Parts: sequence; C-alpha cells; structure tokens
Amino acid sequence: MKKTVSIKRNNDFRSIYKRGKSSVSPVLAVYARKNKLSSNRLGITVSTKVGCAVVRNRVRRRIREAYRRNEMCFTSGRDIVVVARVRAASSTYHDIEKNLLSIAKDLSLLSEVQE
Repeated sequence: MKKTVSIKRNNDFRSIYKRGKSSVSPVLAVYARKNKLSSNRLGITVSTKVGCAVVRNRVRRRIREAYRRNEMCFTSGRDIVVVARVRAASSTYHDIEKNLLSIAKDLSLLSEVQE
C-alpha cells in the first residue's frame, strides 16, 4: 500500500494554488502539481463557510477516506490539495468519492481508470 504524506505548511499550499493545475465540481475543487518525491502529498481544506466544526471534520474525514480507498489508482509524485465547497456538507460519501475521481481523471492524476 502506498503511503501518502499530509501537506501542512502554508507555503506548500500557496505554491500549489499558484503553480498547480486545477479543476472544480459542485462539491470539490482540486489543485495538483508534480513534486520531486516518489510519493504523493495530500492537503485538505474545508472553510468555515461549509459549516460548524463537526460538519467540517465530517467532510474532511470523508475526503480523506475517499482518497485512501482509491490511493492505488493515483499516479505517484504529486502534490494534491482538495478544497471542499459548500455543497460538500450535504453530500454523501459516495458523491464526494465520485467527484474526487472525476476531477482526478480530468487532471490526469489516475494511472488506471477505475470502473
């Protein structure tokens, strides 16, 4: 199983926003950029506009789990930032997973197409 590291530094988030490719859906926005590592780094951002702390943490857990379950499909050596939009609060896990995979396909982050 691959090991994905978390992005924690503000400078890393800013450089990915500035220099990375992006794609959006009604539920999520994803920014991606190549890194010089052999593994992926994942950052998740959920604004206070999404809801209270309980709702934000639920959305964050759902995004993290959707990525973890499909981690083997993602190409290595990428920095990925997932930004939850307001609709993510009322979305189910399956909606979030479907949107994440759709956006990843648009950004050519998937090494193999999952059916």
